[in-house]
Amino acid sequence: LARAANATVYSPQVLAAKYASRPLKVLLRMMEIITALGTFALKLSVDQRRGQLDQRKRQRAVELTKTLTRLGPTFVKIGQGLSTRPDICPPEYLEELAELQDALPTFPNEEAFACIERELGMPLDSLYSAISAEPIAAASLGQVYKAQLKCSGQVVAIKVQRPGIEEAIGLDFYLLRGIGFLINKHVDFISTNVVALIDEFAKRVYQELNYVQEGQNARRFKKLYADKKEVLVPDIYWDYTSAKVLTMDWVNGVKLSEQEAIEKQGLKMLDLVNVGVQCSLRQLLEYGFFHADPHPGNLLATPEGKLAFIDFGMMSETPEEARSAIIGHVVHMVNRDYDAMARDYYALNFLTCDVDVSPIVPALRNFFDDALNSTVSELNFKTIVDGLGNVLYQYPFNVPAYYALILRSLTVLEGLALYADPNFKVLAASYPYFAKRLLTDPNPYLRDALIDLLWNRLENLLVQGRKDKDFTTKEALQPVLKLLLGPDGEELRVLLVKEAVCVTEAIVLGTMIDAYKSIPDFMKGLINNGNTSGPFKLSDGEQARMLELRDRVLRIWSLLRSSDDFDPSLLQPILQVLEEPEARNLGGRVFGGITQRLAARLLQQVLRY
Repeated sequence: LARAANATVYSPQVLAAKYASRPLKVLLRMMEIITALGTFALKLSVDQRRGQLDQRKRQRAVELTKTLTRLGPTFVKIGQGLSTRPDICPPEYLEELAELQDALPTFPNEEAFACIERELGMPLDSLYSAISAEPIAAASLGQVYKAQLKCSGQVVAIKVQRPGIEEAIGLDFYLLRGIGFLINKHVDFISTNVVALIDEFAKRVYQELNYVQEGQNARRFKKLYADKKEVLVPDIYWDYTSAKVLTMDWVNGVKLSEQEAIEKQGLKMLDLVNVGVQCSLRQLLEYGFFHADPHPGNLLATPEGKLAFIDFGMMSETPEEARSAIIGHVVHMVNRDYDAMARDYYALNFLTCDVDVSPIVPALRNFFDDALNSTVSELNFKTIVDGLGNVLYQYPFNVPAYYALILRSLTVLEGLALYADPNFKVLAASYPYFAKRLLTDPNPYLRDALIDLLWNRLENLLVQGRKDKDFTTKEALQPVLKLLLGPDGEELRVLLVKEAVCVTEAIVLGTMIDAYKSIPDFMKGLINNGNTSGPFKLSDGEQARMLELRDRVLRIWSLLRSSDDFDPSLLQPILQVLEEPEARNLGGRVFGGITQRLAARLLQQVLRY
């Protein structure tokens, strides 16, 4: 920590004061960027006019990679993002841009070794018994050497920061921030605060420059997520770490984008991607501390089949309230409850509480009705992002910075998966995690979301199941039955008891209400004994909710009985579990709850009179 005391932090005010008095430097950098990117765009335009776009893809991809490299670290970061998006860039561009992940030009070893000695305060030969003569990899902000510690013989990776990096990225962010101000002021169709997004990104990049902070990130990440045997996080060696030098365990592995090399080791690319997806969901929705830059250079497949995270410079956090709101948002999307989806944007901090969400509901319905009418296999993360993006542009949304980093993280993972399987979908791979969280999390918001989902999804699947090639009723019910009947299903069984009581009450009282409505008016007067509000002490809202629940249960039962393709074997696991001792206890709890609830309702009516 003492070594990192003078580490630079991002300050828009400091950058403005620094570069406002240096207009010539700013102008020259701006002209350099415009000339470089403009020249590339002109070449693409000429290729298109001559009908040579396809023939020259490889050549142009090489030129773009070199252009971004010459423009420096800020643009290398942009190129790294593009290198994982096969849905945006052709294969030739993906292959060339992948060089930006860890195959950038190196800086002289003399400067790197001098930096190590200066930062750690000791000669190189006193620190290491061996160190690689050349860098093993070079990334946007630094380069990596392989070494052996003299004191312990441990093989380590040493990351050394590029000289002059702070000056380079500071000027670029000053320019980008100026462009952001112009967009906020003059581009009406972008309602998001672009400057805030640039500031958040710049803040994360500056944090990457502080290697002590990165080491702390790695330690926290390991504590939270390395409990899974499929995930590997290297240890940090604090005695050999400073603001510009980071030392960690050496990890033997293959980049996640090198599918052929991974499969030669007897590993499956998609299995590793699924580990990445599940780990990312835990990061985003369980603890909120997540890796915001999971490109292939930062993810390795080890020979043991583990997924290793090796770079912790760019991290972010999801606010606690937003974590439950995101899960609820997915549930509401599946249920096509667009009113609830619109209200979720308050909890996600997309909208202030004074904004009326009712005009947003039709826009959500127009997009998601079309998207969800497709088979599940056609619904990918990019489809959702694009559709929500169109809605965001039309209404006064202010996208929080953490959300932009979540999108980056998940789109990068989906891009990695598309290398191995063009049909891979992050949402489909996320289903088991969402199911587990909904079924086991005691959060009241998620409990209500689970009840909503179970009733709605069951009814919808019975109606639509035969139209969807990917889902069947059995598949939809399987996670619920498995957890309900298994040793870890106690929390779900408690939830089931509660809902069974509510359903029974709804059926009994609903039947009584229907019977009351069917009798002649003169008899109603006798029953009411002059009370104009009727015999039932229920508010209009409570009565409507109860009748809605009753009607939904009856519709589901009718569908089950009348469906030609209904498989009675679905009920077999339930019948089997009823023979077990714990099931009798469950039945007793349900019966007791129903008895207490109906007795309370009866007493309520008696006391009323």
